[in-house]
Amino acid sequence: TAAAEAAGRPVEQVIVNNQLIGGAFGRRLEVDFISQAVAIAAQVDYPIKLTWTREEDTTHDMYRPHYIDRFAAALDAEGRLQGWRHTIAGASVLARFAPEAVPENGLDGDAVEVAMHPIYAMPNLRVNYVPVPPRALHQSWWRGVGPLRSTYMLESFIDEVARSVEQDPVDYRMALLGNHPRAQGVLRLAAEKAGWGEPLEAGHGRGVAVQEVFGSFLATVVELQVSEDKGIRLKRLVVAIDCGQVMNPVSVKSQIEGGTLFGLSAALFNEITVREGRVEQTNFHDYRQLRISDAPPVETYIVESREAPGGVGEAGTAMIAPALV
Repeated sequence: TAAAEAAGRPVEQVIVNNQLIGGAFGRRLEVDFISQAVAIAAQVDYPIKLTWTREEDTTHDMYRPHYIDRFAAALDAEGRLQGWRHTIAGASVLARFAPEAVPENGLDGDAVEVAMHPIYAMPNLRVNYVPVPPRALHQSWWRGVGPLRSTYMLESFIDEVARSVEQDPVDYRMALLGNHPRAQGVLRLAAEKAGWGEPLEAGHGRGVAVQEVFGSFLATVVELQVSEDKGIRLKRLVVAIDCGQVMNPVSVKSQIEGGTLFGLSAALFNEITVREGRVEQTNFHDYRQLRISDAPPVETYIVESREAPGGVGEAGTAMIAPALV
């Protein structure tokens, strides 16, 4: 359709040759470069090949929306959750990408995924979504999509709640996961393999996150060291996953390792800034990725299961940031 519009021809005259695209993390679901290629081709009488430079790609991307979340929790005398309020404000990706998928009330299901159905037991839950249209940049998904953003927020806040009642973050979560034995299983396994509760050296700490994402249950534990100058050194990443029946355990471990380190890059370094209407970052020298010298070992433990297979490729990415924080 985009090619037909750019060429001013009926859509029936457009022939699309499907290609193997390799990794694109959803970027090639967009059609802006298709329109550009057709517009250029219309000016010449020979075939063209359009290749963007890394600089063009970085400065003319589709960027994940900027969200703000607000939480409030009500606890009983034992510190158990009785009420939970979560307000999400940010741009709707679906409103741009597939407006027909957005209901009349404007609720973007991607923006509230995971947040609408938290795995923790709570008798009262209210989630509000406030769409805030973007003012400049084109918005799209990032690897991990809705579960990534909501898991980060939800797990960060449940950790604050646990610490506010002076309870161990793993024990507090376990008590609230009675309805999800698979979630309890991965949390227990990750904590055991990471040595949760064992003494740490001065300046060392551990963080944890657990969630059901993409039909799989995961728990991630981060162990790190903080230096006097406030820098951090990551010591260990431990991931336990129950993704149902496993067809290829080597592939599962590879996806978890790659996705976890990919998400770690975002949590530590990745940032897009805009100045005078332009994206400032242009290549990997100023849009930094995790380097080999930065990357800690990722230990992956797979739970044997006969449940239906769940997703793996984006699951690790969604879990690392809250565990790190």
